Order: sequence, then C-alpha cells, then structure tokens
Amino acid sequence: MKIVIINYGAGNIQSIMFAIERLGFKAVLSNNPEEIQAADKVIFPGVGEASYVMKKLKESGLDTLIPTLKQPVFGICLGMQLMCNKTEEGNTEGLGIFDVDVIKFSNKVKVPQMGWNQIYDLKTDLFKGVSENEFMYLVHSFYAPNCAEAIATTNYEVEYASALRKNNFYGTQFHPEKSGDVGEKILGNFLQLNN
Repeated sequence: MKIVIINYGAGNIQSIMFAIERLGFKAVLSNNPEEIQAADKVIFPGVGEASYVMKKLKESGLDTLIPTLKQPVFGICLGMQLMCNKTEEGNTEGLGIFDVDVIKFSNKVKVPQMGWNQIYDLKTDLFKGVSENEFMYLVHSFYAPNCAEAIATTNYEVEYASALRKNNFYGTQFHPEKSGDVGEKILGNFLQLNN
C-alpha cells in the first residue's frame, strides 16, 4: 500500500510517520501532485498557521489537487480545518470539501484547548472498535461547529465536530498519532478503508 503524507514544509510529521510504521506500513512525504494522485491513502497533516499553510498549498498547486482526490484522504487538526469552507484563523479560505466554517473559541475558556478530551457520537468505520468517550489528544484554538458531516463530537465550551467525513474525505481535530493505542487504532482503521 502506498501512503503519502502531504508535505508543505511543516515540522512535526515524524510522529505520524512513526505511528504508521508501528502499524506495519511505510509512508512517504511528498508535495508532488502525480505521486499524491497515485497513492492508495493520503494524509494531510496540520501543523502551523492556516493562511501560511494555504499559501504553501497554492504554491505547489495542491489547493486544486486535494479536493479532486478519489482515494481515502485524512486531514489531521489544521489539515481537517483547511478542508472546510474557511477558517477565522488568518481569515483564510479553505478547500471547501467539508461544508462548515471554522471559528475561534471564545475568551471564556483557555485557548488553545491543549490536552486530552473525550470523543463521542462516533460514526463510520473510522471508529470501528473504538468505544464512546475515549480520550484523544488535542491542541487547537479554532473548531468546526457540529454539522451534518460530523462523525465525532467533543465538548469544550460548546459541542463541536471533532471528526468530519464527506465521501472519501475524513478529518479529525484530534491528533491520532499522539493519542496512544486508541489513536493508532483510528489511524489503522483509516488505512483499512476501501472507499
């Protein structure tokens, strides 16, 4: 199986690569459109600031490529947020895959939300074998409100979508690669998807 992690110059990709290796697979890091298109699975990691990452995607033409991909695509954290219509972070237009706008938590809570929080209302095979209310690791100041495409929910000030799915596109606000055995199970489930 060919797994490509989209490379736009972000750091912190190692933890995803190690998690995939622990599952018995190898991943390559690439921003080459042909290589990404030829992959069986694509992972769109999220580290950094939204407008900077979008600028990097545009420079390599990946902003137009990603929404056209037909294999399973997994956006993590900022990767998921950039797959939405737009985000308040840097007032950035997203890729428009998920029909929801990303907004900022209010000043009433500590921002960023950093640490472990529960996921529930789990839907789709991404969460096969995962129990309701498992704890996942999150670091974020912006969130996707609950919407029709939500496949997991988390509560921090408000209930929000901690995972989204539309067709072959999946996204999690949490970091499966930093969420222990359960996170690895979710990553493994993604690698088993056929759509």
